[in-house]
Amino acid sequence: MREKFDVIHVHDWMTYPAGMLARALTGKPLVAHIHATEYDRSGENINTQVADIERAGLLAADLVVAVSRLTRQTVIERYGVRPEKVVVVYNAVARHEVERRYEIPPRIRHEKRVLFLGRVTFQKGPEYFMEAARLVLQKIPNARFFMAGSGDMLPQLIRRAGQLRIGRRFHFAGFLRGEQVDRMFALSDLYVMPSVSEPFGITPLEAMLYDVPVLLSRQSGVSEVLEHALKADFWDTRDMADKICAVLRYPCLAAELVKNCREEMKSIRWENAADQLMTVYHNVSGGN
Repeated sequence: MREKFDVIHVHDWMTYPAGMLARALTGKPLVAHIHATEYDRSGENINTQVADIERAGLLAADLVVAVSRLTRQTVIERYGVRPEKVVVVYNAVARHEVERRYEIPPRIRHEKRVLFLGRVTFQKGPEYFMEAARLVLQKIPNARFFMAGSGDMLPQLIRRAGQLRIGRRFHFAGFLRGEQVDRMFALSDLYVMPSVSEPFGITPLEAMLYDVPVLLSRQSGVSEVLEHALKADFWDTRDMADKICAVLRYPCLAAELVKNCREEMKSIRWENAADQLMTVYHNVSGGN
């Protein structure tokens, strides 16, 4: 009550109650940013308490900002928010220069490396990545797959790798941070994001900073802004495997994907997102 401000901007369900209270106390317009819904995180097996908070915050907001058209549709269909109240502002990636270049050790230069990096949870589709790996290894035995991250599905996937007898070619790198992440991207020949439901997904953009081609699930928001990336439905592991094989076998295809995505990256800038948010603030505050 002692602060002077024009707009209340809240991000995801954890902050919605505070935003709603601030709006009730001050009468200032409320912007609710939705980065991921409970349906993205949990499928149909949702936490109803979280979903109820999401619904209340989204309905109370003067305007809702979604990170993709996919998320916008979820907000409208699942929570009954009026379509005219939901706008899309895409995420971006920091335009920093890649700090280091990593030399591939001679002993592994003959191998092709495929990376999954993210939470090992239902939402991220790690089991589909493993099934695609199984199919690829039948055709390209010297390929090597890495699953970097932690999550509740990790123990069952470790067991599954043993059952499939692919443990020598499928490695669990654990949770990575900082330079470890940079190095993992830099040493990969392909980055795969097989998410079941991904509101946006910044990691493919981070991979592209290292000139790594990407394969995205069509159920991801970032696929809306990367026209030239390879795409597959998360559940179609055969199609996913075929596209992985194509990138690993044909260097010219990989190079073309990198060239096209590098061009697209020029317009995916945080400055653009900031300009769009300033327009949102201007509109909800009546131009003040």
